[in-house]
This record gives sequence, C-alpha cells and structure tokens, in this order.
Amino acid sequence: MGLLHCPLPCHLQEENQSFDTHTLQSGYSSSSSSSSLTSQQSLQSLPSLSQSQQFDLQNSVHSQCISTLKGHTSYVFSLVLCGKHLYSGSYNNEIRVWPRELTANHQNPIENKNIVAVSNGAVKSLVALGDKLFSAHQDNKIRVWKIHDNNENHPQRYQCIKTLPTMNDRFLRLFFTKNYVEVRRNKSCTWVHHVDTVSALALSGDGSHLYSASWDRTFKVWRTSDFKCLESVTKAHDDAINALTLSKDGYVYTGSADKTIKVWKINQGEKKHSLVATLQKHKSAVNALALSSDGSVLYSGACDRSIVVWEREADGAGNMVVVGALRGHSNAILCLAVVFDVLFSGSADKTIRVWKRSSVDKSYTCLAVLEGHMKPVKCLTATIDPNNSPGSGTSFIVYSGSLDCDIKVWRIWVPFQ
Repeated sequence: MGLLHCPLPCHLQEENQSFDTHTLQSGYSSSSSSSSLTSQQSLQSLPSLSQSQQFDLQNSVHSQCISTLKGHTSYVFSLVLCGKHLYSGSYNNEIRVWPRELTANHQNPIENKNIVAVSNGAVKSLVALGDKLFSAHQDNKIRVWKIHDNNENHPQRYQCIKTLPTMNDRFLRLFFTKNYVEVRRNKSCTWVHHVDTVSALALSGDGSHLYSASWDRTFKVWRTSDFKCLESVTKAHDDAINALTLSKDGYVYTGSADKTIKVWKINQGEKKHSLVATLQKHKSAVNALALSSDGSVLYSGACDRSIVVWEREADGAGNMVVVGALRGHSNAILCLAVVFDVLFSGSADKTIRVWKRSSVDKSYTCLAVLEGHMKPVKCLTATIDPNNSPGSGTSFIVYSGSLDCDIKVWRIWVPFQ
C-alpha cells in the first residue's frame, strides 16, 4: 500500500521536520517531488456528499476504542483478518498474530509479542487464503506462509513455503530474450520479477488468483494453486501503483501516484487484461481504494484530502462516473475499508472517520471521528461484530494500524436508518 513511492508522502512537514530524511531511509523513493510531502488542497470542483445536518443519526452512533494492541516497535503498515486471528505487518519486517477474542478485551490493553515471521523488507500488504498467508514486501518479493495447526507434528505454526517469483518461474524464463523487459536504463529483467516495492495484494473472488501491484508501475497475476506468474501488465501507470482492488465480476482497479485510477478486465475470449477506463479527478497521488461488496461503488482516497465516490453506470460495461467527494479529513487519506454501506477512512491527520451511505438518496453522513492514535493511520480492516445482537442497528469492529506502532480496536454501533 505504498503512496507516491512512499507510504506517507503527504504528511504536514511542520509535525516532524526530520520526516523527509526518515521516510527516504525507510525505503521510500527519492524520486517523488517535494510537493508530495505536503497535503494537497481538497477537490472543491466536486460536490460534497457529506450531509452534516443529519444530527439525529450522528448523535445516535456509539463508538469506543475497546483495546490497544502493543508489541510492534515500528510502523504498522498492513492488517488482515483470517478466521480467529488478526495479522499485522510492520516496517521492521515483522508479521504478528493477535487472537481476535482477546482483541475485544476492553478492560486492559493487550501486549502480545507473538511474532510469527520475520523476513527481508517492510511488510506492505497482507492477504489470507485458507491456511496460507501472502505478504508483500519492500524488497520486491511476495512471500507465502503456511499456517499449520498447533499440534505435535507442526510445532512451528508458520512456515515460508514460497517466495514469488518462484525459482521455477525464474528458471523457465531465464534463457529467452523475449522474457526480458527493460526496467531501468541499460538494465533488464524477466517479466515475472517486481523490481521495486510490492505495495498491494488482492485475491480474486474465488481465490484462484493473486494480484500484486508495485511501485515499478506494473501489476501481476499469480495462480494460487502453484504460484506461477501468469501475466504482468507493464507500464500500467506513469508512476508508482499504490492501491489495488478487485470486483467480484472481474474488474481490476489500480490507483497510482500519477493521480489516476485505471480499470482493467480480461475480455471474453482473451487471456490478458485490457484497459477499460482511466478515472481522473484527484489532484495528487491516489493512496487507497475500496469497493462496495456488489462492485457498484468505488471509493478513492488521495493526498488531496478528499475521498472521491464513483458509481458504476448501468450500461453493463463497468464504466464508473464520479458523483462527488467526501470531505472532513485535514490531511492525506491513507487507507479505506468498506463493510456494507459503511465506509471507514484513515488519514495522516491521525483520525478515522466513519461514513454511512443512505440507501434512499445516496447521500453520505459522517457518523463519527475516531481519535486516539498519536501518528498517521496507515491501515484499516473492518468487519461485523461477531457478538452483534439483532435489533435496531449493526455493530462493527474496526482495526487500525498507525505509525505510532499501535493497533487500536474500535467498536462502532450504527442504528438502522
């Protein structure tokens, strides 16, 4: 989930004058322009979809930080829920696991030091599929971890079983010039390799394919059954790809530091992805994407502090049109998560906002602003509260990871409208 070649290109410099040097040492490319290190102006050209006058709904929402998960000693870059566990990845190469039933302990903070994996390169993204955990890294690699049952035959619960591209993939393409692409001036590499930080991962709806995006401006498709690289879309963008999301009907959305979102799909009878559309409204790097469960609404967050809302046209071609923007954050949008008609946004302003989409008129209400992190909120994941009681509303559990090295667990109760 890199942003503008870096996870946090858009912070206010006055907050930490040493941030520029520190971010570059953290592995963020120095090729970003200096203007990328400050938050851009909001998109005033788009109508605001936030209806702040809906006080009744706002005032009936209940939110609470029920736990703070401590243990990471470096920036938390990625989060994913898998069964009964929450996994987190950090800048200092660690992946940690947190039992979900303990994260709901609202009485005492959890200090879990369960490190399940340490590898090379900051952990930029995590996705889970069955008993496998996929991690994207700053060292240009994707790693596959086998999650073993904790029994006598497998005392070590987590084992790295593959590094992508696999040795077999590399060897098969080593001797043919057609398999090489130019990655820098006078330097080439086989197309199965990412040659810069792998910033985002996503799984197809049936779990058969893994998609990876990188600051090298490409996205790749991997078969999860044997981890073979099936396709590389080279020069997909003019700058680093920071975000990636997939719809259930096969559309691929990529967000980039070039300020655009691109829509891709494999057309019937073809084997490769083709460009369907280029979405342009943001004034600065696109940092985060999130898609509604039915694929009809796309949300994009950027350094311009706005969340742009796109809706799919009813022409069946997958075209997206902009309908407006959600405003309220005072700094760059760094992460997004959607559950049903509720959107969660994390920002460099250290807060998380909760937005609800009306099923009646498609307006949006900012239900709550969650405050508690001491530094920018870098990653989010959310789900329905497993202890949700049927009644007049829905309870959500939200997990947020921050550059303050903490993970916070929030419970938000939203009434039916």
